[in-house]
Amino acid sequence: MSYIPIAVGVVVLIILLRSLRIANEWSRAVVLRLGRFHAIKGPGVYLLFPLADIVTMVIDLRIQTISITAEQALTRDTVAVGVDAIVFWQVADPRAAAINIANYREAIERVSQTSLRETIGASDLSRLLSDRRAADEQLRQTIAEKTASWGVSVRSVEIRDVAIPAALQDAMSRQAQAEREKHARVTLASAEQDIARQVLEAAALYQENPVALQLRQMNLLYEMNKDRGATILIPTEMAASLSGLAQVLGRTKPAA
Repeated sequence: MSYIPIAVGVVVLIILLRSLRIANEWSRAVVLRLGRFHAIKGPGVYLLFPLADIVTMVIDLRIQTISITAEQALTRDTVAVGVDAIVFWQVADPRAAAINIANYREAIERVSQTSLRETIGASDLSRLLSDRRAADEQLRQTIAEKTASWGVSVRSVEIRDVAIPAALQDAMSRQAQAEREKHARVTLASAEQDIARQVLEAAALYQENPVALQLRQMNLLYEMNKDRGATILIPTEMAASLSGLAQVLGRTKPAA
């Protein structure tokens, strides 16, 4: 009995098993044939040509995150701040990520760090604190422009925290308090102006109609003493005026 066919069959089976590969749903295999780029394989089962094909890299296509930090970075208005941010990125072109750069993960992290400092240096402190979304988008665009040739897409960047010196925090707190006090005083002055205008208008009306002024005086006296049970002494001039007013009203009263 010859063992040659069996041996050949075993060798072929081993070669097939070594040539058979499986890529996960989120993975892509970069295959080189005789040292040159051949294809991107996956997901699922794929075969390699024995001795000619090699998998140089398996690239994860899922969204990745890295944390970046810039300490004591100077803003455009020369304020030292510390900024923490998160970068969300994803490999969009596995071939470029494998061929155009040696280590795209390390490169993305370093580019993100330098881009964060560039963005801080090009922005004022007030913009970083008040318009966080605009700073996020500017930083995302800066990183995306540098990583586009690597086949990497930057999905978003989120600045988590902007740390400013304690002395500056205290100064900004006092400034905000002064602004609130200024606004309160302006509001109070505006209200007093409105009240003064209304008083002037009322004075003009009372000047044209003295009887109305006397009735207003009587109403005020009544409101001030209605709960006290006090006796109200009316000045002579006011009493005479009210008597004259009563006579006028009596003469104009229609007969029963």
